[in-house]
Amino acid sequence: MARTGPKNSALRVLVWLGVILAVMTAVLAGGTIAGHASWAPKLALDLEGGTQMILAPKVEGGSDINEDQLNQAVAIIRQRVDGSGVAEAEISTQSGRNVVVSLPGTPSKETRALIQASADMNFRPVLQAGAGAAVPTESLTPDDQLPKPTAEPTNSSDINWVTPEVYKKFETLDCDNPSQDKQERSDPAKPLVTCEPATETSPAIKYILGPVEVKGSNIKSSSFQLQQGAQGAVTNEWAVNIQFDEQGTAKFKEVTERLYQFFVAAGGESGSDPKAQFAIVLDDQVISAPRSLAVITDGRPQITGGFTEASAKALSDQLRFGALPISFDIQSEQQISATLGGEQLKMGLLAGVIGLLLVVVYSLFQYRALGFVTIFSLVVAGALTYLAIAILGWTENYRLSLAGVAGLIVAIGQTADSFIVYFERIRDELREGRGLVSAVENGWKRAKRTVLASKAVNLLAALVLYFVAVGNVRGFAFTLGLTAIADLIVVFMFTHPTLRLLARTKFFGEGHRFSGLDPKRLGAVPLYRGAGRLRTPDEKPAVVRAKNTGAAGEAERRMTIAERRLAEKQEQLAGSSKSTSKEGK
Repeated sequence: MARTGPKNSALRVLVWLGVILAVMTAVLAGGTIAGHASWAPKLALDLEGGTQMILAPKVEGGSDINEDQLNQAVAIIRQRVDGSGVAEAEISTQSGRNVVVSLPGTPSKETRALIQASADMNFRPVLQAGAGAAVPTESLTPDDQLPKPTAEPTNSSDINWVTPEVYKKFETLDCDNPSQDKQERSDPAKPLVTCEPATETSPAIKYILGPVEVKGSNIKSSSFQLQQGAQGAVTNEWAVNIQFDEQGTAKFKEVTERLYQFFVAAGGESGSDPKAQFAIVLDDQVISAPRSLAVITDGRPQITGGFTEASAKALSDQLRFGALPISFDIQSEQQISATLGGEQLKMGLLAGVIGLLLVVVYSLFQYRALGFVTIFSLVVAGALTYLAIAILGWTENYRLSLAGVAGLIVAIGQTADSFIVYFERIRDELREGRGLVSAVENGWKRAKRTVLASKAVNLLAALVLYFVAVGNVRGFAFTLGLTAIADLIVVFMFTHPTLRLLARTKFFGEGHRFSGLDPKRLGAVPLYRGAGRLRTPDEKPAVVRAKNTGAAGEAERRMTIAERRLAEKQEQLAGSSKSTSKEGK
């Protein structure tokens, strides 16, 4: 087979880039036609405005709510809002009593109901557990091998709860990318497929859980402490204690009697049967799923296993406050204008346009016709980024804040920097006397390492900033990372292939004086001088000699006195040896 030439290879890469842009455009157009998407990116609260609700918490029985309970309630609301797909929401407390929730746009009826509802904590037995990632499509269980219930379930641990539909949902669930449609709570009388989120010490786990057996309202109190050993000595391991009320004690005894049988049948401590576990579920998400190691008759179970003081306190707080029947009344609801307003957005966009124009002017002045490659590369990068933001706004409800706009503006210079690195590498190759085709290939080999290293640093900085920062700063980090990825795609799939094609044209290949790649203007001296003569070291390009002279001068300025005297002695000795050899001749 004949090898694919550089021209065909470059054209193929450009076609693939065109396919990517066409597919993204088609996806967004399809969503727009269906009425689910929009060509304009979604804007965050600071740019679009939205709805502000002041919520007054209330506890059944009319008891007062303390600060810890209020903070836990805020955490629960934030988790619900994030889980429902609302991005860039602001949740805070007011006067130590009320909760203020500010949402971009107008929240749906389901979102309002979700925010107002009381915390939903319960205990469910585990039917099946597995790794949190979704099963690959090719590894999904065939329909004829899916579990088929053989009878009506007799208790909450009965495997007959696992229907083909439930098992399919379990296999396809991805705990790292959960669905954003959790607008309604699960039915407590039916099985639940859900996740236990990943922590610093353990990965995400997904479960099939049986119906609810014990409600969170049956918890009287919870606490955490250092665990005591068999002889009463205090160990260095933390434990969480629960105390149930009378009804919860009786029900939990019944549950642990059944689960303990699975524990024994699996071989005790050395065995592993998920049906020996019970899951503590808060708002349909597992917060812990310990095994039942004994029958608990006094309603005072203790949860152990790898806790730190912080994680034990967090679980204790969730059990104590998450089980409280706290709900919220909407005291007031009003539409709020953008906190920064359209004027700030206009000024930000104006700054971006000015920065872009300066980059264009510099590119045309410095690189002449070659500068148009920079311009078109920036256009392609901008199109990729815009389509990505619009699609993410539709699929993930991502909203662009003013901080995100700032990230896009900063990215203009960083993106142009990648092209400049590449162009300068090509010019260096031309100064060494190479032809343009060879200079493009050799310059790319040198430039791509620099570009990859630069973008890796940008991505690392964006990731660290995204996970460490809070609020709108995360929007800045997100767009910074997104544009770094778009930059890499453009440099590899547009800029380099385009230059490979341009190098074979007459205008650029022969070094037209307006091409930006004229060897004479760059001070290049051909390697082959004609008549069998090659370029000598003294005939290197003037620019290269100037660089060497400058480097030598800088090195001399940085010498210490002792180093300078030693260099002078060496020069004198070298001069003496040359004189002696001449006299000898």
